This record gives sequence, C-alpha cells and structure tokens, in this order.
Amino acid sequence: MTASCSCRKAPPYRCESPFSSRCFFGILLVALLLLLPISSDACGEPPRFETMQLRNVSKPSYNPGDSIDYECRPGYQPKHPSLPTSAVCQADNMWSFLQEACTRKQCPNLGDPANGQIRYPNESILFGSQVHYVCNDGYFLIGPSILYCEISGSTVHWSDNPPICEKILCKPPEKILNGKYTNSHKDVFEYSEVVTYSCDASNGTDPYSLVGESKLVCIGSDKWSSDPPQCKVVKCVYPYVENGVIVSGLGPKFYYKATIVYRCNKGFKLNGSNKIVCSANSTWEPEIPTCTKDSKPTHPTTTLGSSHPGYPSPSDETSPKDAESLGAGIIVAIVIGALFGVGVVVCGICFSFCKKKKGKEGIATYSAYQDKATTPAE
Repeated sequence: MTASCSCRKAPPYRCESPFSSRCFFGILLVALLLLLPISSDACGEPPRFETMQLRNVSKPSYNPGDSIDYECRPGYQPKHPSLPTSAVCQADNMWSFLQEACTRKQCPNLGDPANGQIRYPNESILFGSQVHYVCNDGYFLIGPSILYCEISGSTVHWSDNPPICEKILCKPPEKILNGKYTNSHKDVFEYSEVVTYSCDASNGTDPYSLVGESKLVCIGSDKWSSDPPQCKVVKCVYPYVENGVIVSGLGPKFYYKATIVYRCNKGFKLNGSNKIVCSANSTWEPEIPTCTKDSKPTHPTTTLGSSHPGYPSPSDETSPKDAESLGAGIIVAIVIGALFGVGVVVCGICFSFCKKKKGKEGIATYSAYQDKATTPAE
C-alpha cells in the first residue's frame, strides 16, 4: 500500500473585512501622498497686472535666476518717475516684488463749444473716461452728446468729432381759417418767441369762437408748443330743465365755454351735474340734468314716548343745560346736608357736655348739704 502526500497551497491573503485596519491605513496613505504638494525648484506663473503685460510669451516654468520683462498695455504709458518693469525668479521659488508701473494715457484737451459747455463725469480726460456736451438755453446740439476716450493704435483719441450748438429757430406756424396770428410777416421765429392767434369778425349773426390755445411758443427747432387753434361758430341750444331754474349763466345765447348752474324747485331732486359747459362741438358737457319728484317715504305720526319698554323716551332724556342745572342743584344739596350734619353733631356734643356739667354740680351740692346735715350743732 503506497501512501501519497500532497502539499496544500496557502490561500491568498485577503482583508479580513472591507474596513480592516490595514486596508484603511493603505487608502489613507495613498490619499495623503496625492494631496501633498509636489515640490519643485521652479517659480509659478508670472504675476498679472492691470496696466502691464509680459513683453514675451510666457514659459511653462521658470528656474531661479530667470527674469521676465513687462511692457505697458495699449492705452497706458510708463509712470514718471519710471518704476521697475522686470521681475526675477528667486531661490525661494517666489517672484521678486513688482508694482504697477504704467498709467492711463490722456486724450487731447477739449474746449467748451460756442453757446455750450462740457461736463466731465469722470473728472478727467484719461483713457476710458467720457465727456458730456450741453448747449445753452435757446440752442440745440448737432452731433453726439457724449464722447469717449478710446484706443487708436498706440495712442488714445476721442470717439467722434466734438458737436456744435446751433440757435433754435422755428418756421412760421400754420395759418388758420377765419383767424390770424401776430407777427405773421416774419419768416423765422427765435427760441421762446410767442405768437398770439385771434379770430376774424363773423359775417353772420353768431361770432367765431377760438377753440384751442391762443398762444404758441417756439420751444425747439421748428417745434411749437401746441397745434394752432380753430376759429368757428360754437353755439349750444337753450338748456331747459323742467321743474328747475338756472341759478347763473342765463343769457339769450350760449356760445363756446358758456357755463350754466342749475337748482331744482322745491320738492324735486337733481339727477346729474348742477354745472354744464358748452363744448367745442356745440353740445353741453356733461349732459343737461333733470329734476324729478322727490319721493321721500312718509312715516306715521307717533306719540312721544319710548318705543322700547324700560328705556327713557327721547323727551325724557336730559339736555346738557338741564344736566348742568341738575348737577349744580345736587352740589348745593350736598353742601347744605353736610352743614346740617355738622350742626347736629356740634349741638349733640354741646348738649352732652352741658348735661355732664350739671350732673357734677348736683352731686357737689348734695354732698355739701349732707355734710352740713351731719355736722353736730355747737
């Protein structure tokens, strides 16, 4: 019988559990290694500046001793006195200190325009600033109202040509039918100049009414303050109201803007507005009111008394004057009662005192008499 022996292989090593101490420390070690900064002997990215830029293309890395040069950005120029524009990669892998060495360029000076002025919202004319143009009263601006200081190649200049201020003039206003305006012979009207319209005499029995603004003002270049008025006959019908009377405005005829005020007769009430005006289209505005019978409800006569038992009737209620008189009487009665009470108390005290005094005198007399009676005769 032959005996055989087979070697048993050891099982592969496994973590006892997903969160065993060995696995945990292994993961933690890898994470720490990944988080640790990679040491390098090179300087980082060159510093950035608002007014300066690198003269040459930036390299991926810089070794200690390497230097970089800056130049002014477009629209900027070196400061005076000049400041350093180079930085060096130092042994500690840090760039040497460097500050802004450039400043904004200035656009050409601008003078105030004739009949106008310039406003400086940025209080300067440096690159990136702006200026605003404003004309004097009676003048208007031709051209852009705002200019910007912009880059032009290696220099800066204004975004447009300066504007000018021209005098405001108006052409003659429109002529109207059956009317005219003042200074109609002029071909040009200046700023703020006024023309006044009026109506001609009518050929009929009714006059022309001027409907609209009678005065027009030149407020802009060829711009008047309003449209011209009209001259026409405006006549409204007699505004009769049954059971009513006209308080004011009564006349034989009612022309433009005639105003009527109404009042209804006694026993009637007004429906609508009590004031109406003759409008430009020969109608009353608002509509003519009406006076209708006042239908107030009649209440049955009731005797004076309280309609609610236990409560005083209106006639029993005391008026303010009665209440005042009643209050004064109560005060007088209280004062008299108090004085009477004080008198009674005083009289009682006096009576008691007198009574006690008489009693003492009687006892003394009786004692004296008794002593006298008991004394033996001499």
